[in-house]
Amino acid sequence: MKWSRIGDIVVVNREVDEPSKFLKIPGVRSVVCVDGIQGPMRRPTVRVLAGSGTETLHRENGCLFRIDLSKVMWSRGNINERARIPQLVEDGETVVDMFAGIEYFSIPVAVHANPLRVYSIEINPESFRYLRDNIVLNGVEDVVEPVLGDCREMAPELEVDRVIMGYVGTTHHYLEAAMECLVDGGVLHYHETVPETMKFSRPLRRIERAAHPRRVKLLDRRTIKKYSPGV
Repeated sequence: MKWSRIGDIVVVNREVDEPSKFLKIPGVRSVVCVDGIQGPMRRPTVRVLAGSGTETLHRENGCLFRIDLSKVMWSRGNINERARIPQLVEDGETVVDMFAGIEYFSIPVAVHANPLRVYSIEINPESFRYLRDNIVLNGVEDVVEPVLGDCREMAPELEVDRVIMGYVGTTHHYLEAAMECLVDGGVLHYHETVPETMKFSRPLRRIERAAHPRRVKLLDRRTIKKYSPGV
């Protein structure tokens, strides 16, 4: 049985016997089970198994995130990627986070790198509310610009040096919008759920197709996490 801790909440991936045992961990206030994430708004289905409350304040990578786990998705699987990307951002870059959520990528970039501007696009109004709160909480109002809306419509209006696409499932549907806002010589961070047999070939083909007639240079490739058996 897998479990993780987000702020003062323990999150399990299925119902467990005696969930109240987790309340004995110092600082833990409640235990919740996340049954799934639904639709393009990425709305979670959550049950409280023990204790009370689903809103918490979480610290990660030197940043603070306020989140309500019953309203907003939080992924623990790409925690290393959230720490890695800020190390790659160069001084003065303009960055767009196309699936910002509550700022998993945008805030670490603003805090640990020195970008000129970070555009954080989020379609879910609940996530967007926490996104704005977290910008203030981390003191990066002068760097991060929150944008409420569909990134397919919002991103092409921008011109950026780096695009972050930290999404799974249908990420390739948004590649054309990403290419429209990315300057020549810019960098794309593209995440995709892929069968293991084509995990490095299919994403590159899709990127090259969306970028045409521009040429694509592969800078790095890696497995972020397991999504499901064989994927």
